Amino acid sequence: MTAVRAAGAGSIRTRLLALTLVPLLGVLPLLGLILLLWGNQAIDLLLSGRVRSDLAVAQGYFDRVQAEVGSGTQAVAGSHLLVRTLALTPPAEREAALAALLAREQVRHRLDFLRMLPPQASEAVAGSGGEAGVAVMEAAQLEALAPGLAERAHIGLVDSDGAAPSERVTESRGLVLIAQARIENAAGATIGWLQGGVLLNRNLGVIDHINQIVYPDGALAFGSQGTATLFLDDVRISTNVRLFGDPQAERAVGTRVSAAVREAVLGRGETWLGRAFVVKDWYVSGYQPLTDASGRRVGMLYVGFLERPFVVVKYAVLVGIGLLFFVVMLLAAWWSLRSAARIFRPLERMTETMQQVESGQAARVGPLQADGEIERLGATLDHLLDTVDDKTRALQRWGEELDAKVAERTAALQAAQQQLVRSERLATIGQLAASIAHEINNPIAVIQGNLDLLQMTLGEAAAPARDEIRLIDAQVERMRLIVAQLLQQARPNEYAGYAEALDPAEVLQASLVLVRHLLERAQVRLVLRAPPGATPPVRINRQELQQVLINLIVNATQAMQEQGEAGAARELDIAVRHEDGRVLLAVSDSGPGLSEAVRATLFQPFFTTRRDGNGLGLWISRGLLERYGGELRAANRCDGEGGARGAVFTLDLPAAEA
Repeated sequence: MTAVRAAGAGSIRTRLLALTLVPLLGVLPLLGLILLLWGNQAIDLLLSGRVRSDLAVAQGYFDRVQAEVGSGTQAVAGSHLLVRTLALTPPAEREAALAALLAREQVRHRLDFLRMLPPQASEAVAGSGGEAGVAVMEAAQLEALAPGLAERAHIGLVDSDGAAPSERVTESRGLVLIAQARIENAAGATIGWLQGGVLLNRNLGVIDHINQIVYPDGALAFGSQGTATLFLDDVRISTNVRLFGDPQAERAVGTRVSAAVREAVLGRGETWLGRAFVVKDWYVSGYQPLTDASGRRVGMLYVGFLERPFVVVKYAVLVGIGLLFFVVMLLAAWWSLRSAARIFRPLERMTETMQQVESGQAARVGPLQADGEIERLGATLDHLLDTVDDKTRALQRWGEELDAKVAERTAALQAAQQQLVRSERLATIGQLAASIAHEINNPIAVIQGNLDLLQMTLGEAAAPARDEIRLIDAQVERMRLIVAQLLQQARPNEYAGYAEALDPAEVLQASLVLVRHLLERAQVRLVLRAPPGATPPVRINRQELQQVLINLIVNATQAMQEQGEAGAARELDIAVRHEDGRVLLAVSDSGPGLSEAVRATLFQPFFTTRRDGNGLGLWISRGLLERYGGELRAANRCDGEGGARGAVFTLDLPAAEA
């Protein structure tokens, strides 16, 4: 018996030592290694996230420069002074007067060139509608735009480490932001085109301003330096990256990007986020392709910052974490061994008792020759073993009851939360609508009254401004409509219409009469699967159902017209069917469909994907249907329409007989 106990004691001792030392000497180093790897990855992700935001800021400023080029060209083209110069200046003096005017406007709008083209000019350039775009021009084209542009665009290529092999030694093309705007006379006839733009080659003002916006003084820690660059193809045409890493050295204009970045950004059209070799050093870099009017990738926009300072800090932090783990591991091992040595024998007896209980025997620990805490632990274990059977059955029963109650309360809480959110939203919209009605309706009335008085006073003298007056009148009415729609959704009981039993197919036919001209103008083919009487009637207000249908048809037409592919067939499919006491009316289009982000916020108030929308149409439509027990759902046709493209909106209303 003594030998058995000794063997058992040795076994318990071995197990305790293993349980103490294995986690410390095995798991803790493994956790430390995992933490080091995770920390390294987390820092890299943090740097990539920083350069992603930097690239977004740079792209925003680049878009702003494009917008300024387009707006400046459009402003000059639409100026009364230009039209008057062309119309009233004698032919002998017209060319000189026009040249002087364009020279002044070119300086005022900070353009590199501004010229007038004849009405029959057929040059296809980016931004021919007044908005600037990116274009690549040969040296002859640049010289035709303005003297000296071809010379400024000419860049000698510099041998660059890691760049793709090339036989070129110079780059004579230019990357241009160019816009073209129509010039009209008083009768609205085209009398010419105005073309203006900015050459980006060696345009240090633009690139330095981008760098200052993205990386102002003090924006980067640990002495890192931020840079920005514009590329034509893979050649740096404007940059503040310096050769040889010297801040006083020559700018690295003419160097080329690495082959890996060129293939990813220009070859596959991807955005590069991560480390990249730039001229003479490694940078945390972001590259984004630049495309011309035809969608061809012609260059890149780059921002980045020096990687070396962050690498030094990163490794210092990782080494510190490793040393801390090592010290903690040693201290924990020493303390664990001392504590384990004081409980070997009592733990052996408890272990044997538990093994007997597991095998089905009614064993108990009994009195222990140990410290007071270990002895109390043995007594407590005996007491627990005495009551474990009764408590186990009770706990099982209570657990089942608790699961049922939790499930019931969870469902009730979710329903209450949804109702509370909806109530709070309606209350907020109600307060907003009341505030808008109070603050805006009176100014609207004053504007409308004075507009009517202006028309009455001027009479026929108001004819030249009739279109502008009509536009003001329409916008005033639009403001009234927005206020009314907000009030209607916030206080539905005050605006509820008279409900009657209606044939959905008949209401649909009446709605199509009102929008048929819109479908014809947009060249939309209508597929109608809604024979009268095919479904039971629904109980709803006719005008409100018609409002929902017209809103969905107009939205579908605009989606196909504004966002559909050029030349793609436009088809509007409307079907009515009856399923399980519900009447379903589906409006399907052949547009681009709905992204996950759009579907998540589609029915929220003021959400819209169009610049001229107010974001209330779908929100109000769903509220109207819910008032009569209905529902409005949105999905993509590929979710269940045979894989076809486009979106489908489904009106789900209870049948009147149900």
